[in-house]
Amino acid sequence: QVQLAESGGGSVQAGGSLRLSCAASGYTSASVSMAWFRQAPGNEREGVAAIDNVGSTIYADSVKGRFTVSKDKVKNTLYLQMNSLKPEDTAIYYCAADFSDVGLGLAPAEFGYWGPGTQVTVSS
Repeated sequence: QVQLAESGGGSVQAGGSLRLSCAASGYTSASVSMAWFRQAPGNEREGVAAIDNVGSTIYADSVKGRFTVSKDKVKNTLYLQMNSLKPEDTAIYYCAADFSDVGLGLAPAEFGYWGPGTQVTVSS
């Protein structure tokens, strides 16, 4: 059974940095795309960044140049390095996995496995 568990969330002042981690387990397939999503109160869940099994990445326009997604295949862990954080980055951050091998995207419907989320709060 695929399991995803996020960690690394917390509170930080604007301009600060955080690194989120997502430990993945329960699968052996190498054809997996993984992504970070976030959801703020009253907002829909939105894609932040994604990475496929060969290391290609995509980002939401709102985080380009500030966030970096990476993956350690040996540790089966996904990371999101977040720099120059803004109050509007405040949200619950979720990691997700997709084994369909249909291409890299940031639509929530493309991902079938989700972690429980970790809170990120950025104060001004």
